[in-house]
Amino acid sequence: MQKTKIRNLQPATRNLQPNSGFTLLEIMVALSIIAIVLVSVYKMQAQTISMIYASKFYATAPLLAQLKIAEVEIENPGEQTDDSGDFGDEFPGYKWNVIINDIESESLGNMAENLKQIKVNISFNTDEFTYTLRTYRFMQD
Repeated sequence: MQKTKIRNLQPATRNLQPNSGFTLLEIMVALSIIAIVLVSVYKMQAQTISMIYASKFYATAPLLAQLKIAEVEIENPGEQTDDSGDFGDEFPGYKWNVIINDIESESLGNMAENLKQIKVNISFNTDEFTYTLRTYRFMQD
Protein backbone atom coordinates (compact mmCIF):
# COMPACT_ATOMS: atom_id res chain seq x y z
CA MET A 1 0.00 0.00 0.00
CA GLN A 2 1.11 3.25 -1.04
CA LYS A 3 0.45 6.36 0.81
CA THR A 4 -0.49 9.29 -1.30
CA LYS A 5 0.13 12.71 -0.20
CA ILE A 6 -2.60 15.23 -0.72
CA ARG A 7 -1.15 18.36 -1.98
CA ASN A 8 -2.61 21.78 -1.50
CA LEU A 9 -3.11 23.10 -5.01
CA GLN A 10 -3.97 26.62 -3.89
CA PRO A 11 -1.21 29.16 -3.71
CA ALA A 12 -0.24 30.25 -0.26
CA THR A 13 -0.89 33.93 -0.96
CA ARG A 14 -4.60 33.58 -1.79
CA ASN A 15 -7.02 34.93 0.83
CA LEU A 16 -9.57 32.38 1.99
CA GLN A 17 -12.20 35.08 2.88
CA PRO A 18 -14.58 36.20 0.11
CA ASN A 19 -14.09 39.72 -1.28
CA SER A 20 -16.03 42.24 0.75
CA GLY A 21 -16.96 45.90 0.12
CA PHE A 22 -18.31 47.85 -2.84
CA THR A 23 -16.70 48.54 -6.15
CA LEU A 24 -16.29 52.05 -7.46
CA LEU A 25 -18.94 51.39 -10.11
CA GLU A 26 -21.52 50.36 -7.50
CA ILE A 27 -20.84 53.51 -5.49
CA MET A 28 -21.16 55.73 -8.58
CA VAL A 29 -24.49 54.13 -9.55
CA ALA A 30 -25.85 54.57 -6.01
CA LEU A 31 -24.77 58.23 -5.90
CA SER A 32 -26.37 58.96 -9.27
CA ILE A 33 -29.66 57.41 -8.13
CA ILE A 34 -29.59 59.47 -4.94
CA ALA A 35 -28.83 62.64 -6.93
CA ILE A 36 -31.76 62.06 -9.30
CA VAL A 37 -34.15 61.43 -6.41
CA LEU A 38 -33.00 64.51 -4.47
CA VAL A 39 -33.33 66.79 -7.50
CA SER A 40 -36.89 65.53 -8.03
CA VAL A 41 -37.79 66.06 -4.38
CA TYR A 42 -36.38 69.62 -4.36
CA LYS A 43 -38.25 70.46 -7.58
CA MET A 44 -41.52 69.20 -6.11
CA GLN A 45 -40.89 71.26 -2.98
CA ALA A 46 -40.38 74.42 -5.03
CA GLN A 47 -43.55 73.75 -7.04
CA THR A 48 -45.51 73.21 -3.85
CA ILE A 49 -44.37 76.53 -2.42
CA SER A 50 -45.29 78.29 -5.69
CA MET A 51 -48.74 76.67 -5.68
CA ILE A 52 -49.30 77.78 -2.09
CA TYR A 53 -48.53 81.42 -3.00
CA ALA A 54 -50.84 81.23 -6.03
CA SER A 55 -53.72 79.68 -4.11
CA LYS A 56 -53.35 82.25 -1.32
CA PHE A 57 -53.44 85.08 -3.88
CA TYR A 58 -56.47 83.73 -5.75
CA ALA A 59 -58.34 83.30 -2.47
CA THR A 60 -57.48 86.80 -1.20
CA ALA A 61 -57.67 88.88 -4.40
CA PRO A 62 -61.45 88.53 -5.04
CA LEU A 63 -62.20 89.67 -1.50
CA LEU A 64 -59.91 92.68 -1.84
CA ALA A 65 -61.47 93.57 -5.21
CA GLN A 66 -64.96 93.42 -3.70
CA LEU A 67 -63.75 95.66 -0.88
CA LYS A 68 -62.54 98.25 -3.40
CA ILE A 69 -65.83 98.13 -5.33
CA ALA A 70 -67.73 98.70 -2.08
CA GLU A 71 -65.51 101.68 -1.30
CA VAL A 72 -66.15 103.15 -4.76
CA GLU A 73 -69.91 102.71 -4.36
CA ILE A 74 -70.05 104.59 -1.04
CA GLU A 75 -68.10 107.58 -2.37
CA ASN A 76 -69.95 110.70 -3.45
CA PRO A 77 -70.82 110.44 -7.15
CA GLY A 78 -68.72 113.48 -8.03
CA GLU A 79 -65.62 112.03 -6.36
CA GLN A 80 -65.64 108.71 -8.21
CA THR A 81 -62.48 108.70 -10.33
CA ASP A 82 -59.78 106.31 -11.41
CA ASP A 83 -57.40 105.60 -8.57
CA SER A 84 -54.66 103.23 -7.44
CA GLY A 85 -52.77 102.33 -4.30
CA ASP A 86 -51.83 99.51 -1.98
CA PHE A 87 -53.46 97.80 0.97
CA GLY A 88 -50.86 98.88 3.52
CA ASP A 89 -49.48 96.66 6.24
CA GLU A 90 -52.56 94.44 6.37
CA PHE A 91 -51.80 92.96 2.94
CA PRO A 92 -48.16 93.70 2.08
CA GLY A 93 -47.28 93.33 -1.59
CA TYR A 94 -50.89 93.70 -2.78
CA LYS A 95 -51.71 96.69 -5.00
CA TRP A 96 -54.98 97.85 -6.52
CA ASN A 97 -56.07 99.91 -9.50
CA VAL A 98 -59.65 101.12 -10.07
CA ILE A 99 -60.86 102.30 -13.49
CA ILE A 100 -64.38 103.74 -13.90
CA ASN A 101 -65.76 104.10 -17.43
CA ASP A 102 -69.04 105.37 -18.82
CA ILE A 103 -71.05 102.87 -20.85
CA GLU A 104 -72.58 103.81 -24.17
CA SER A 105 -75.32 101.56 -25.51
CA GLU A 106 -77.88 102.23 -28.20
CA SER A 107 -80.13 99.43 -26.99
CA LEU A 108 -80.31 100.81 -23.44
CA GLY A 109 -80.98 104.37 -24.59
CA ASN A 110 -81.25 106.93 -21.77
CA MET A 111 -80.75 104.26 -19.12
CA ALA A 112 -77.08 103.98 -20.15
CA GLU A 113 -76.39 107.53 -18.99
CA ASN A 114 -75.93 106.41 -15.38
CA LEU A 115 -74.41 103.01 -16.16
CA LYS A 116 -70.73 102.74 -15.19
CA GLN A 117 -68.19 100.01 -15.64
CA ILE A 118 -65.97 99.51 -12.60
CA LYS A 119 -62.80 97.56 -13.26
CA VAL A 120 -60.61 96.61 -10.31
CA ASN A 121 -57.14 95.13 -10.85
CA ILE A 122 -55.39 93.46 -7.92
CA SER A 123 -51.71 92.59 -8.28
CA PHE A 124 -49.17 90.95 -6.03
CA ASN A 125 -45.36 91.25 -6.00
CA THR A 126 -45.06 93.61 -8.94
CA ASP A 127 -47.53 91.81 -11.20
CA GLU A 128 -46.31 88.30 -10.40
CA PHE A 129 -50.00 87.49 -9.91
CA THR A 130 -52.90 89.60 -11.20
CA TYR A 131 -56.65 89.42 -10.73
CA THR A 132 -59.28 91.56 -12.48
CA LEU A 133 -62.87 92.06 -11.39
CA ARG A 134 -65.21 93.93 -13.72
CA THR A 135 -68.72 94.94 -12.76
CA TYR A 136 -71.41 97.35 -13.92
CA ARG A 137 -73.39 99.68 -11.65
CA PHE A 138 -76.00 102.40 -11.98
CA MET A 139 -74.49 105.51 -10.42
CA GLN A 140 -75.99 108.97 -10.31
CA ASP A 141 -73.62 111.81 -11.23
